[in-house]
Amino acid sequence: MITVLWNMRMRTTESAPEFNPNRLDAFLREAISDLEGPMTLERVSGGQSNPTFFVSFANRRLVLRKKPAGEILPSAHAVDREFRILNALAATDLPVPRTVLFHSEDDIVGTPFYLTERLDGRVFGDCSLPGMSPAERRAIYFSMAETMARLHKVDWEAIGLSDYGRPGNYFQRQIARWSKQWAMSKTRENPDIDRLLSWLPENIPDDETTTISHGDFRLGNLMFHPTEPRVIAVFDWELSTLGHPLADVAFNCTAWRTLPAEYGGIRGLDLDGLGIPTEKEYLGHYYRLAGRSTGVTPFHFAFAFLRWAVIFEGIAARAKSGIASADNASEVGLLGRAMAYRGIEAITGQVGNSF
Repeated sequence: MITVLWNMRMRTTESAPEFNPNRLDAFLREAISDLEGPMTLERVSGGQSNPTFFVSFANRRLVLRKKPAGEILPSAHAVDREFRILNALAATDLPVPRTVLFHSEDDIVGTPFYLTERLDGRVFGDCSLPGMSPAERRAIYFSMAETMARLHKVDWEAIGLSDYGRPGNYFQRQIARWSKQWAMSKTRENPDIDRLLSWLPENIPDDETTTISHGDFRLGNLMFHPTEPRVIAVFDWELSTLGHPLADVAFNCTAWRTLPAEYGGIRGLDLDGLGIPTEKEYLGHYYRLAGRSTGVTPFHFAFAFLRWAVIFEGIAARAKSGIASADNASEVGLLGRAMAYRGIEAITGQVGNSF
């Protein structure tokens, strides 16, 4: 997949959902007035997190996000938090999908879920942006940086998110959280994750800046205008909280430090020929827009890769238990080793091409 419209965001499949569509149909017709025509339901495949469906009527196109079925890790797949922050951000200049409703019970689709309006635009699943001109690629990357800076300048207190997280000690709390996630999802040994979890608590920078942190800010979670290199929506807010902006920045920049085979990185590609800015140039653009005088350090990249590694190990665990959201979850789960290795690169400065 290279470029897709939101009505084909990853891939859609007609395979039967894990819930009764007739029950959802009846619920929506009672909850939303004036729905016309039969309901059609398409599952969006390709994602690794909350199951997502396109729900369409003759006069309304919606997107449904729900928790996965079965046992999940505590605090994971927080669709209620996604719904809350989307509502709050609607009052800002950050582009997000418009919410429709949230249902907190399990009686309709088996888990809590929420609905948003469906948008038309492009989602890029390949960071090298095949088929684009160099000028388009450059503009797309800079729009991503501009959107991230805009997020980090949102006044989270003014939009009612003072209790969305705890200001201060963000990295200390996050390292503890990801350590627990690793312990609960561990199905095999990964010494590099253990090494990162030992190194990170001893090297936390002295900086308590607090902003909204998306938690998964990357190209594939953005929608661009159908024809313009401009972000029109930011998706997938389940990991968002009040946190440190440089956690988002380092996570966003891991693409420059990973190979194409490592979840679509751009390391080793001819960036100049492609028109993609270098990591330094991209970061400089973000820093200017965000008004930052200090930037990411090896710590921030090591933390970003720890998160990636644990996320992929969690996918492997879900695949092993049979509740993964994507068909290729077992294959993607193998990337846990690669990401942990990139984290070790960040703290040692010893760069290699394989793990």
